[in-house]
Amino acid sequence: MKEFLCIGHRGARGHAPENTLLGFDTAIALGAHWVECDVQLHSGELLLMHDLRLERTTNGRGRLDETPLDALRRLDAGQGQPIPTLQEALDLIDQRVGINVELKTWNGCAAAVARVLREYVAQGWPTEKLLVSSFHLPELYEFRQLAPEIPVGALLCGVPLDWAGCAAELGASTLNLSDEFVDERIVADAQARGLKVYVYTVNHPAEIARMRAMGVDGVFTDYPERVLA
Repeated sequence: MKEFLCIGHRGARGHAPENTLLGFDTAIALGAHWVECDVQLHSGELLLMHDLRLERTTNGRGRLDETPLDALRRLDAGQGQPIPTLQEALDLIDQRVGINVELKTWNGCAAAVARVLREYVAQGWPTEKLLVSSFHLPELYEFRQLAPEIPVGALLCGVPLDWAGCAAELGASTLNLSDEFVDERIVADAQARGLKVYVYTVNHPAEIARMRAMGVDGVFTDYPERVLA
């Protein structure tokens, strides 16, 4: 029976503040095989945050890209956790699990992430424990040009006319699909093209079981223990 990958969504969002070091540690403690994080480039630093605005996940206000870096680093991202950098997350994870880095901005983010990840690969991180994904496929294409040895995942929130064709054309290793749009046909098409299919964000036990039955390769979840149960 093939492994069903459990990917902790923004860490373990059901248990700890998202995109924080505590969140990643929690996901690993719960047994997640991988963790996923969102990254934005700001003033030369790669910061882990999903939203473009600060209100939902921190005690700050306004847009991330309009807030000085030192002010961002002083914010509370939940339970006293700061907004971490990508390097801080990689150092904490320390190859214990894989990491899926999602590019959230298109202002040189791909080039900055490629630079950092290549440094970690040079220090011994195995490329099979790295995945870079984005909804912005041109940014992902740029990343592929800069770091072709690091796998990428095409993120889709819908079903294209050519099914998994866009992901295959990109040279992606995975198709990361919304649970609202996944069905047997796109799973079969992606797998026939040699892609793994990971579905986000799957939290309900019945939905986890449905994904297993459909033959997907893994799920992103806020509750890793439910996937592993």
